[in-house]
Amino acid sequence: MTPGNALGRKVETAYGIPVSKEVRALDLLKRPEVDYQRLVDIEGIGPGVEDEQVSRQLEIQVRYSGYLGRQQEDIARRRRHETMEIRADFYFDGVQGLSAEVREKLQRVRPDTIGQASRIPGVTPAAISLLLVHLKKSCKMQAKD
Repeated sequence: MTPGNALGRKVETAYGIPVSKEVRALDLLKRPEVDYQRLVDIEGIGPGVEDEQVSRQLEIQVRYSGYLGRQQEDIARRRRHETMEIRADFYFDGVQGLSAEVREKLQRVRPDTIGQASRIPGVTPAAISLLLVHLKKSCKMQAKD
Protein backbone atom coordinates (compact mmCIF):
# COMPACT_ATOMS: atom_id res chain seq x y z
CA MET A 1 0.00 0.00 0.00
CA THR A 2 1.08 3.57 -0.57
CA PRO A 3 0.09 6.91 0.93
CA GLY A 4 -3.24 8.02 -0.46
CA ASN A 5 -4.14 4.85 -2.35
CA ALA A 6 -7.36 3.00 -1.48
CA LEU A 7 -5.61 0.29 0.53
CA GLY A 8 -3.56 2.85 2.46
CA ARG A 9 -6.73 4.75 3.35
CA LYS A 10 -8.43 1.54 4.53
CA VAL A 11 -5.49 0.78 6.86
CA GLU A 12 -5.57 4.36 8.17
CA THR A 13 -9.31 4.01 8.87
CA ALA A 14 -9.00 0.56 10.51
CA TYR A 15 -6.00 1.32 12.72
CA GLY A 16 -5.60 5.08 12.78
CA ILE A 17 -2.08 4.58 11.45
CA PRO A 18 -1.10 7.07 8.77
CA VAL A 19 0.54 5.39 5.78
CA SER A 20 3.35 7.83 5.04
CA LYS A 21 5.38 5.65 2.66
CA GLU A 22 4.98 2.50 0.62
CA VAL A 23 4.59 -0.39 3.03
CA ARG A 24 3.85 -4.12 2.87
CA ALA A 25 1.20 -5.77 5.02
CA LEU A 26 3.89 -7.92 6.66
CA ASP A 27 5.74 -4.76 7.71
CA LEU A 28 2.55 -3.41 9.29
CA LEU A 29 2.23 -6.66 11.22
CA LYS A 30 5.47 -5.85 13.03
CA ARG A 31 3.72 -2.98 14.78
CA PRO A 32 2.32 -3.85 18.23
CA GLU A 33 -1.10 -2.30 17.57
CA VAL A 34 -1.66 -4.37 14.41
CA ASP A 35 -2.96 -7.92 14.66
CA TYR A 36 -3.13 -10.48 11.90
CA GLN A 37 -6.85 -11.19 11.91
CA ARG A 38 -7.94 -7.54 11.71
CA LEU A 39 -5.29 -6.85 9.06
CA VAL A 40 -6.41 -9.64 6.70
CA ASP A 41 -10.04 -8.59 7.20
CA ILE A 42 -9.25 -5.35 5.34
CA GLU A 43 -10.50 -5.70 1.77
CA GLY A 44 -7.54 -5.97 -0.58
CA ILE A 45 -5.18 -7.56 1.94
CA GLY A 46 -6.91 -10.84 2.77
CA PRO A 47 -7.88 -13.56 2.63
CA GLY A 48 -5.64 -14.87 5.37
CA VAL A 49 -5.23 -18.34 6.76
CA GLU A 50 -8.17 -19.60 8.76
CA ASP A 51 -6.27 -21.76 11.22
CA GLU A 52 -5.82 -19.63 14.35
CA GLN A 53 -2.60 -21.40 15.37
CA VAL A 54 -1.04 -20.80 11.96
CA SER A 55 -2.05 -17.13 11.95
CA ARG A 56 -0.69 -16.68 15.49
CA GLN A 57 2.60 -18.34 14.51
CA LEU A 58 2.87 -16.11 11.45
CA GLU A 59 2.24 -13.03 13.59
CA ILE A 60 4.94 -14.08 16.07
CA GLN A 61 7.49 -14.86 13.36
CA VAL A 62 6.96 -11.54 11.63
CA ARG A 63 7.05 -9.56 14.90
CA TYR A 64 10.25 -11.12 16.14
CA SER A 65 12.07 -11.61 12.83
CA GLY A 66 14.45 -8.72 13.52
CA TYR A 67 15.42 -10.11 16.91
CA LEU A 68 15.83 -13.61 15.54
CA GLY A 69 17.99 -12.34 12.68
CA ARG A 70 20.32 -10.57 15.10
CA GLN A 71 20.53 -13.71 17.23
CA GLN A 72 21.45 -15.80 14.16
CA GLU A 73 24.17 -13.28 13.26
CA ASP A 74 25.50 -13.44 16.82
CA ILE A 75 25.58 -17.24 16.71
CA ALA A 76 27.42 -17.21 13.37
CA ARG A 77 29.95 -14.68 14.70
CA ARG A 78 30.57 -16.81 17.81
CA ARG A 79 31.09 -19.89 15.66
CA ARG A 80 33.64 -18.05 13.51
CA HIS A 81 35.54 -16.97 16.63
CA GLU A 82 35.26 -20.38 18.31
CA THR A 83 38.30 -21.74 16.48
CA MET A 84 40.38 -18.53 16.41
CA GLU A 85 43.76 -19.50 17.75
CA ILE A 86 45.61 -17.83 20.61
CA ARG A 87 49.38 -18.13 20.26
CA ALA A 88 51.11 -20.11 23.01
CA ASP A 89 53.29 -17.08 23.83
CA PHE A 90 50.35 -14.64 23.93
CA TYR A 91 50.79 -11.99 26.64
CA PHE A 92 47.42 -11.63 28.40
CA ASP A 93 48.72 -8.79 30.58
CA GLY A 94 48.89 -6.69 27.41
CA VAL A 95 45.11 -6.77 26.99
CA GLN A 96 43.82 -3.53 28.48
CA GLY A 97 40.52 -3.74 30.33
CA LEU A 98 40.77 -7.34 31.51
CA SER A 99 40.22 -7.76 35.21
CA ALA A 100 43.05 -9.19 37.27
CA GLU A 101 40.93 -12.28 37.95
CA VAL A 102 40.26 -12.97 34.25
CA ARG A 103 43.89 -12.28 33.35
CA GLU A 104 45.05 -14.74 36.02
CA LYS A 105 42.65 -17.45 34.81
CA LEU A 106 43.73 -17.02 31.20
CA GLN A 107 47.42 -17.16 32.19
CA ARG A 108 46.83 -20.30 34.27
CA VAL A 109 44.76 -22.20 31.69
CA ARG A 110 46.54 -20.88 28.55
CA PRO A 111 43.63 -21.64 26.16
CA ASP A 112 44.52 -22.53 22.57
CA THR A 113 41.41 -20.92 21.06
CA ILE A 114 38.84 -18.23 21.80
CA GLY A 115 36.27 -21.01 22.23
CA GLN A 116 38.31 -22.57 25.02
CA ALA A 117 38.82 -19.17 26.64
CA SER A 118 35.08 -18.49 26.58
CA ARG A 119 34.39 -21.71 28.50
CA ILE A 120 36.68 -20.85 31.41
CA PRO A 121 34.47 -20.14 34.43
CA GLY A 122 34.52 -16.43 35.24
CA VAL A 123 35.69 -15.30 31.80
CA THR A 124 32.89 -12.99 30.71
CA PRO A 125 31.65 -12.24 27.18
CA ALA A 126 33.04 -8.71 27.66
CA ALA A 127 36.48 -10.17 28.42
CA ILE A 128 36.26 -12.32 25.29
CA SER A 129 35.40 -9.21 23.26
CA LEU A 130 38.45 -7.40 24.64
CA LEU A 131 40.60 -10.42 23.86
CA LEU A 132 39.24 -10.60 20.29
CA VAL A 133 39.95 -6.90 19.69
CA HIS A 134 43.48 -7.31 21.00
CA LEU A 135 44.09 -10.47 18.92
CA LYS A 136 42.80 -8.81 15.75
CA LYS A 137 44.98 -5.74 16.35
CA SER A 138 48.05 -7.88 16.95
CA CYS A 139 47.33 -9.92 13.78
CA LYS A 140 47.09 -6.72 11.73
CA MET A 141 50.32 -5.41 13.22
CA GLN A 142 52.11 -8.69 12.42
CA ALA A 143 50.76 -8.58 8.87
CA LYS A 144 52.30 -5.11 8.39
CA ASP A 145 55.72 -6.30 9.58
